[in-house]
Amino acid sequence: MQIRHIQSSDYNTISPLLNEWWGGRQMTDTLPKLFFNHFNDTSFIVEDDKEEVVGFLIGFLSQSKKNTAYIYFVGVHPDYRNQQVARRLYNTFFKVIQRKGRNIVRSVTSPVNKGSIAFHKQMGFAVEEGDKEVEGIKVASNYDGQGHDRVLFMKRV
Repeated sequence: MQIRHIQSSDYNTISPLLNEWWGGRQMTDTLPKLFFNHFNDTSFIVEDDKEEVVGFLIGFLSQSKKNTAYIYFVGVHPDYRNQQVARRLYNTFFKVIQRKGRNIVRSVTSPVNKGSIAFHKQMGFAVEEGDKEVEGIKVASNYDGQGHDRVLFMKRV
């Protein structure tokens, strides 16, 4: 497998995969093409030996917090989960943002995404304080709009 920077043209490959990789959840609208056009130096794609996409990470440097970077969206093909694809993507992102003078990484996920919560904890992310708990997990209520609670993560690198 090989990791490379995302390119604008990768949108046409990745966008149709989103709903499929998320088991039918409607995810396509949450990842607009602007991320593929404007965050290439902090976003990555993993391809297998046949140059098929098996994972990607969309990240960016915060414009407001000069020591912070943000992981916005990560996807791994269901057949490649538990094969270190996401870990390799995160570690690549960490190295790039450190070279750019950032030492804090933030990310969010939905409280129903137990796999994402477990993965972030395994990667050393702390769950930030929320204003309520959902099934024992601290969440920020209405973080992404009414009824859209989120688990907030932070890691120092």
